[in-house]
Amino acid sequence: MNILIVGSGAREHALAWAISASPLCDRLICAPGNPGMAALGDCVSVGSEDIAGLVALAQRESVDFVVVGPEAPLVAGLVDRLAEAGIKAFGPSAAAAQLEGSKGFMKDLCARAGIPTAAYARFTDAEAAKAYIRDKGAPIVVKADGLAAGKGVTVAATLEEALAAVEDAMLDRRFGEAGAELVIEDVLEGEELSYFALADGKSLLALASAQDHKRAFDGDEGPNTGGMGAYSPAPVATPEIEARVHAEILEPLLRQMADEGMPYKGVLFLGLMIGKAGPKLIEINCRFGDPECEVLMARLDSDILPALIACADGVLASTDLRWRDAAAICVVLASNGYPGSYGKGSVIRGVENAAAGDGDVIVFHAGTALNPAGELTANGGRVLTVTAVAPDVKTARDKAYAAVDRIDWPDGFCRHDIAWRALER
Repeated sequence: MNILIVGSGAREHALAWAISASPLCDRLICAPGNPGMAALGDCVSVGSEDIAGLVALAQRESVDFVVVGPEAPLVAGLVDRLAEAGIKAFGPSAAAAQLEGSKGFMKDLCARAGIPTAAYARFTDAEAAKAYIRDKGAPIVVKADGLAAGKGVTVAATLEEALAAVEDAMLDRRFGEAGAELVIEDVLEGEELSYFALADGKSLLALASAQDHKRAFDGDEGPNTGGMGAYSPAPVATPEIEARVHAEILEPLLRQMADEGMPYKGVLFLGLMIGKAGPKLIEINCRFGDPECEVLMARLDSDILPALIACADGVLASTDLRWRDAAAICVVLASNGYPGSYGKGSVIRGVENAAAGDGDVIVFHAGTALNPAGELTANGGRVLTVTAVAPDVKTARDKAYAAVDRIDWPDGFCRHDIAWRALER
């Protein structure tokens, strides 16, 4: 099969790494890809949001199956356009992708389905939003309704911070149209959990759990980022919790989507809060998480491609996956200044030596590029994701950080406490 992977981040590199090992994959094409993905397939300079260009590429290269990595092309209808061209793809339709494309849509649908989430309200008027916040008090969560590249959520500890978040989004238009509407909701208490399952519109296949680290600095300090590291499995995902996630969230969600005429096919990435009352839903994403995808693919002991195809074909019930009885951890190397302003073009050395011959250490590229001299350079906020697998979390973490130390990049930084919750247990 000719397989096209859409995207250019570490998530897509991890998917490319897993899919390229499949005996079903004859040729791998990445659009636009990155220098790490170029070692696995052909990178073509078509942007991940160029819907017409991606459809044309798939037609030109006789692509049999498309795997869409990022959320933006899913929300924009790439899977629908590919279907119209007779090309099979992994990912939800634009209608189903509203689960991530509109936080208000997701909250309303969950309310209709009886899915446990935080109490919330929706606003298109800044003054009304501020009045609601003053009435509710802090702490409180302010979310831009649309896609904001992981930067549209403020967990406000004070009233002033919450009011500033409203002005930032609705008056200063920091997130463009994504912030024209806000969802304001109660803060949930507990421990966060990332949980993943595949869906084919009527059936579910559980994947695995992970825990992300959103804050930029050690000790969960600093601003929220797209994720500074992750590990899998997450100890908080006990068999009892997983059973409740399926019964109380995933199954009602899949039924509600089908009942409303937008059956969900693809991956469901649940952001959950596990508190005293059990699991509550924070958010739904319609693609694999980043950096969670990196640890999931590292732990997977099966060919992922047949499962992705089964989602598109509606035959997921006959599919199974195996997981390594091991822990995986990944550490993100980010540009100094991230998630604020940062420079580009600094040279990164030593990536080829990071694994030190250990097949259970993989460096996934995110924001990288090659300069005219052919040197690897930083080209984004999150730049590399160093991933390691071992029998236990501590050994995996030691291996990951040893690999990080072998990378020479003075202009980058990382957190040094990834998986601290698991180790504290």
